Amino acid sequence: MPPGINGLDIRLPNERTVLARMRGTQDRIADAITTFAGTMLFVYLHAAWFTIWIAFNEGLFGYSAVWDPYPFGLLTMIVSLEAIFLSTFVMVSQNRQAIREKVRADLDFETNIRSEVWSAHIGHALGVDSQQVEQAVQTLLAQNQAKLNGAEQTPSAREPID
Repeated sequence: MPPGINGLDIRLPNERTVLARMRGTQDRIADAITTFAGTMLFVYLHAAWFTIWIAFNEGLFGYSAVWDPYPFGLLTMIVSLEAIFLSTFVMVSQNRQAIREKVRADLDFETNIRSEVWSAHIGHALGVDSQQVEQAVQTLLAQNQAKLNGAEQTPSAREPID
């Protein structure tokens, strides 16, 4: 029995397989950091970190524990560096998302082409008039476009389709 589904040889690549081949260690690290930075746990940890830092450096635990007095120059520098790196990781992840969307679009296009070719062959084998089918498709597309635009349907769009 040939490979595929019910004996059919499906040649369309799987999106996850294509994307997995494109994904390197650096991409996985960037995605993990971006994913973690987008959680409430990240927010809570930073809120706790800033609170502890400020409490220590305002002298609440004694003035011998102060290492970064107001205006917290070291904290400001660390937070600025973190923001630079986080924004870079977000941009890397966004670029990867754009690549994923392009792969999906390419696979969708390939699927649509295959479907159209198979439909044409099946229609030809069944003796269906392809021009009549195309005219019906164009009528339906015009109807849907009119609905999307909020316009009234044209008289030709109201005609029943054979």
